[in-house]
Amino acid sequence: MAGPVLLIDTHCHLDFDSYAGDLLAVLTRAAEAGVIAIVNPGTDLDRSATACDLAAAHAPIFAAVGIHPNSTADFSPEQLAVVRALAAREKVVAVGEIGLDYYRERSPKAVQRRAFEAQLALAGELSLPVIVHNRQADDDVLALLETWVGGLNNGPLKERPGVLHSFSAPFHVAERALASGFYIGVTGPVTYKKADELRHIVARLPVDRLLIETDGPFLAPHPHRGERNEPAYVRHIADRIAALRLIDLETVAAQTTANARRLFGLPQNG
Repeated sequence: MAGPVLLIDTHCHLDFDSYAGDLLAVLTRAAEAGVIAIVNPGTDLDRSATACDLAAAHAPIFAAVGIHPNSTADFSPEQLAVVRALAAREKVVAVGEIGLDYYRERSPKAVQRRAFEAQLALAGELSLPVIVHNRQADDDVLALLETWVGGLNNGPLKERPGVLHSFSAPFHVAERALASGFYIGVTGPVTYKKADELRHIVARLPVDRLLIETDGPFLAPHPHRGERNEPAYVRHIADRIAALRLIDLETVAAQTTANARRLFGLPQNG
């Protein structure tokens, strides 16, 4: 091997109950696999607070705070104020996971959009990038993101507004997101047998805009599909991207780690 492989898992829900019994072992395995940092996004107010607590307690963990679209049914200015307060905590690097989900639609579309817009505005005010959830809502997600980015002027977020997490949309969606400065998050499905279209898209994306994510405990990559996902498995995603692009793992690791540091302002040591 040409050198150390240092990886960053830019999206893992370590605050979920499935990690409660063995979190320290999960973090040990991650370190052994070369994972030097993990971004833990919140999905509601309680989980955002727990993400902040985990970040305070464990050096490799960084937090994002926000309200997932499926948790926005009772969204209110008071909830936004809590997100704002949480965002001031140490090691918070983004607002997220926010966005639109028209597949489950556990919250009315109009309410989802209102919550998304409010949290985008907050992220712009705080100069924090966003972690965006998009499920079957391509046009509305892109329209809201493009409007938001257009209003950032030449502020610090203009070149690093956020990431489209666990990308699964058509290539034209990625093109529009990239044109607005967004990064693209790649998760376990890129390793799945029937995911040829996703692999075709990932192979065409600029490597300086790729992030690797587990989205644990979900979407475990091959050969762990069907198991609980965890940060150590992000290496399988990097391996698959390397094979797709005909480059070595070290190159993918170095580039995606640099991308994550640039987007989230993560420390350069490690």
